[in-house]
Amino acid sequence: MRNFWTACGHQHLTRNERGWLVASPDYWRLWLQRPEMALVPESCKAEKRLHAALAESPNKQVTLADYKHFKDDDVRENYKLFLRFRDDVESAGSLEAAYMGWIQSGNIQLPPLFIDLVVQAIVCNVLTGVDDAWVWRAAELLFRRQRITVQEGRVLSGDSDTLDTLQATGGLGEMGRLLMEGGAPLKAVDVKVLHQDNEDRYLSQREGLGRYAFLLDMTHEIQNELPHGLILKMVNSRSGLKALSAVLARWVQHFLGVAVQIEPVQKVDDPAWRWHVGLDVTATALLNDLYQGTELTAQRQQQLISLFKLRFDNPQDMRADVQGKPVYLGLAMNEQGLLKLKPQNLLLNLPLARAA
Repeated sequence: MRNFWTACGHQHLTRNERGWLVASPDYWRLWLQRPEMALVPESCKAEKRLHAALAESPNKQVTLADYKHFKDDDVRENYKLFLRFRDDVESAGSLEAAYMGWIQSGNIQLPPLFIDLVVQAIVCNVLTGVDDAWVWRAAELLFRRQRITVQEGRVLSGDSDTLDTLQATGGLGEMGRLLMEGGAPLKAVDVKVLHQDNEDRYLSQREGLGRYAFLLDMTHEIQNELPHGLILKMVNSRSGLKALSAVLARWVQHFLGVAVQIEPVQKVDDPAWRWHVGLDVTATALLNDLYQGTELTAQRQQQLISLFKLRFDNPQDMRADVQGKPVYLGLAMNEQGLLKLKPQNLLLNLPLARAA
């Protein structure tokens, strides 16, 4: 696996016979170093004692008696959540099996941060052997909320948390925040659209704020104005939508064991439309309305980022009543221009002939 995103701990995971990720003691030790779990000067004796015991033996069985006397209620709750998470993963046998258990339960009792870090580690596994910067950047959509903007006809996707932080600090951290609050002028942060000229820079940045400071162009077509008022429309050869399609196809193969092909499309012109899956909450509602023949307002149409067509390589992998039919996918931003892709939707809602 590429040495990306080491904060998610993928470097401390091994693969089982199925190729799914198994936690090592060092994986759990990394969690103990996270801000939510790390010791601070105010940590009480009971917390220090349990933290040291878990650092020594990360799979140690812990009872309520080990942390009920913590002085800080928030710290006590953090330990309860961490231990529930650890025990779920160990019981399931792999991160992928635990993830499937959580999403199939319909009642995930872990913070979104836990799920996002698990998905991030799994994505590293899914993209083993891939060196394409656009594919890696598109994969961030599976675990990082995006802010979508349209500039001069181009649809750009940027990491929401990173953009918010850069806007607040000028890219200079806490010092930048203080300077901006004091009215000091700061140079505008240079956020780049991922391009052939900077792909090596993207691939070389492993950690820190800059790691997510690249915008992904998710435009279907590029328009070039020619002399005499002519406009040439060309397919965007480096569209983030194509890269995202590749990521999602690998995601399905990894979890469900079925091969699919996914391609972005601009519209659904299919009188035999039988099945669709929204990749986020907004897209699900939009696709449901389109399927029912409900006319969308102009505002809702503008929220739709793209449609996709998914086909199974082997139609026998599909339910008999829809064999050979395409599955349409949708991706959309909400009214605030935010996109939170839900990769679990593909695992739960495809018309499979058998249970995964």
